[in-house]
Amino acid sequence: MGSLGPLGCAKALQLTLAVIKPDAVAHPLIMKALHQKILEHKFIIVKSKDLVWQRQDSERFYAEHEGRFFYQRLVEFMASGPMRAYILAREDAISYWRKLMGPTKVYRARYTSPNTIRAQFGLTDTRNTTHGSDSVESAQREITFFFPEFHAQEWMERLEPSFRAGQVEYNQQQQIHTLPGQSRP
Repeated sequence: MGSLGPLGCAKALQLTLAVIKPDAVAHPLIMKALHQKILEHKFIIVKSKDLVWQRQDSERFYAEHEGRFFYQRLVEFMASGPMRAYILAREDAISYWRKLMGPTKVYRARYTSPNTIRAQFGLTDTRNTTHGSDSVESAQREITFFFPEFHAQEWMERLEPSFRAGQVEYNQQQQIHTLPGQSRP
């Protein structure tokens, strides 16, 4: 386990949800590259889990898009295989993760933001590799959806100051960041 080192963040860390979609999880080398990209961009991995959705999970998560032309395709795709969900932390995590993902439309991403995740690994607008929360409110809602046992407010009060101060280690075996001597949060 190596130390992350001081983050030197002047303001509180922000939490966001990041999901690696079934198209990427199906390819171990892409999954490994995406995990490495998260680490390279100085995100703290607070929690992660691998899961498979039933259709009704997908319908509940994307309920706000019901009736839109892409809804059925998206619901079916997200229930088509394993995915990985992360709770990521860093200063301005929401906007930083969205910038790293790139535009939703893969074709646009390849031409306007070629170094982004979607440009490099996305296949189509639905199979675009990743999902990320778009606001503080959606991050809170989405983190609760994927990690109902996680209490964001409690984490922010009890653990965020230590994580922000850089008192964390990356646990290679668990593939998350922990405080020294701490088991999986």
